[in-house]
Amino acid sequence: MSATTTPAGTITVAAVLSRFRRLDPRTLEGWIASDWVRPSREGGETLFRAVDVARLGLILELRDELELGEPAIPVVLSLVDQLHDSRRQMRRLRDALGELPEESLRSLARRLSALEED
Repeated sequence: MSATTTPAGTITVAAVLSRFRRLDPRTLEGWIASDWVRPSREGGETLFRAVDVARLGLILELRDELELGEPAIPVVLSLVDQLHDSRRQMRRLRDALGELPEESLRSLARRLSALEED
């Protein structure tokens, strides 16, 4: 792999800084050190996946557009992470429910309706 190519779906620090011109290298390093974004390291190079780039965009939006103070950003990031985890779990539950026999689904629906009435 040459210095200009990266593994599929990743970009370098230079590409990130080019994309987010209002982000300086020292701030990016701090966000990585604070574990706000978790790029991979390969051959001594820091590489960002699409999810990392999206997270950087969110952090910049929180900081610059919503003027959120630095102490609040990890709280928001934690809540976003929890929301994404909940969505993953709901997808797994939906998939598991889709494999149940129809009678089991009707029985589950009755039980849930009974719980709502309490």
